Amino acid sequence: MRRCARTGCCDTGERVEAQRSREICSRRVNTHEMLLSKQTMRANTNNNEEELNRLRGQLARSLREREALSEQHEALASELRVVRTERDLLKERLNAFMRKLFAAKSEARGSEQKDLFFNEAEQLAPTPLPVEVAPGEGVEVPTHRPRPKRGRKPLDPALPREVIRHELSAAERICPHDGSVLQEIGVEASEQLDIVPASVRVIRHERVKYACPCCRQGVHIAPAAPKLLPKALLTESALAWVIAAKYQDALPLYRQAAILARFGGELSRNTLAGSVVRVGAAVQPMVNLLRDSLLDADLIHGDETELQVLKEPGRAAQRKSYLWVQMSGCGPPVRLFTYAPSRSAKTALELYEGARGALLSDGYEAYASVAAAQKLVHLGCWAHARRKFVEAEAALPKQSRTSDHPAVQFIALIAELYVLEASARDAETAERLRLRQTASAPVLAKIEALTLLHLHRVLPQSLLGRALHYLHEQWPKLVRFLDDGHYPIDNNACENAIRPFVIGRKNWLFSDTVAGAQASANLYSLIETAKANGIEPYRYLCALFAALPKASRLEHYEALLPWRIALPSQ
Repeated sequence: MRRCARTGCCDTGERVEAQRSREICSRRVNTHEMLLSKQTMRANTNNNEEELNRLRGQLARSLREREALSEQHEALASELRVVRTERDLLKERLNAFMRKLFAAKSEARGSEQKDLFFNEAEQLAPTPLPVEVAPGEGVEVPTHRPRPKRGRKPLDPALPREVIRHELSAAERICPHDGSVLQEIGVEASEQLDIVPASVRVIRHERVKYACPCCRQGVHIAPAAPKLLPKALLTESALAWVIAAKYQDALPLYRQAAILARFGGELSRNTLAGSVVRVGAAVQPMVNLLRDSLLDADLIHGDETELQVLKEPGRAAQRKSYLWVQMSGCGPPVRLFTYAPSRSAKTALELYEGARGALLSDGYEAYASVAAAQKLVHLGCWAHARRKFVEAEAALPKQSRTSDHPAVQFIALIAELYVLEASARDAETAERLRLRQTASAPVLAKIEALTLLHLHRVLPQSLLGRALHYLHEQWPKLVRFLDDGHYPIDNNACENAIRPFVIGRKNWLFSDTVAGAQASANLYSLIETAKANGIEPYRYLCALFAALPKASRLEHYEALLPWRIALPSQ
């Protein structure tokens, strides 16, 4: 049935058609919407990809910036570590420099030590345990030793004495009780040391001339007495006084000239200096004999120190020259000083040519060349090794100087070595060798293990690092004292021999010419050798200068050596 549209009549075909049309339109709308949605999604996807790419770019830049900042941070951290290390090294060097300037020069660990760390035996020795005594047994009590009387040391009995008697007057010798004359029953004596000021005199030598009154064939004159320095203005004893004052007492020549002028002896400093240089050349035969005796020794100590010579051909006045010191370790005591313009291995080889036996020195490489060339047993010096650790410890802050610090540990272990050496100082050679091999060897093993433990943990340029590397490099030489009981543990004896020169250098500062430096070396050799042989240098020089002009053969010169010369009685 069909219905008109206006009247609302229904028609089935139209309804179906309309429904279909609506469905088609709906599908078209949906399709359009889907297309729009896809386009929107496609656009959103494109936007998201662009945003993602942008974010990825930002992330990449951030990562690059982070890496750059990380690298910069690492560089700054590394630079900071370097700066801190350099700061610590500079502070350490500053502390060491301040210690050299203002601290005590002694290396002793306490005021109770008279010698270099030899008195540490009481500190390191174990405390003895109390002895248990069984009931009924007695305890042996050692005999009481009276304490020596305190007071001033008595004056030398060999000195000449003038006795001055103090007596009562005749009136004071009458007893006030019964009027009897007092009788002498003894004296109460006291002594004082008196000094007679230096006296200057002139010795006039008159050589008598003779002539024959008949023939008049010529003039005969008495021969002049042999002199050390012909036509010299000073006598041999005066020369000995000047030389002993300069090289033993460190009294410069200008001060000696002032002292002589005070007593009427007007002499210029140039005159004294010229005489000293001539004497130094005149005693060269004795120095040659000292060198021969030194090279024959089975053990030689070696060291050197700086010396400035102002007028040296081909060298500036500011350049440093050197005074080499050699000392015999056995046989007749010899202390030999030699001037040289350099510290080279060539100079060392010349000085030690012909040596045999063993050589004890510090770590200077020139001595290693000498030992290799002369086939000597090369010994190291434990005092030098210890000194470097002492310097490292002194540069530390006080709060860091604890028992677990490596420098403190090394010093304590080296002290144990010296305690053992002190205990065997008066022992026989065989007993000293046995003690070293049984007691010192374990201590050396501890030192070696501690060295290997810290060698690569410490900065090489620090004071502790330098001490460790020095100890490691010198180790084969430092342990050789275990091979022979005669070998010393250090080179302190040679350093003690060189000390008078160092003290004198502080007063006279330099040598003017090469001849003056060579003369000083020769005279230091004679004076220090005389002291080593227990002879007062002034007495030895007086006897030597008087006898040397009369010597003509080798045996004459050999009889004038310090351990052979016959000194006149005082």
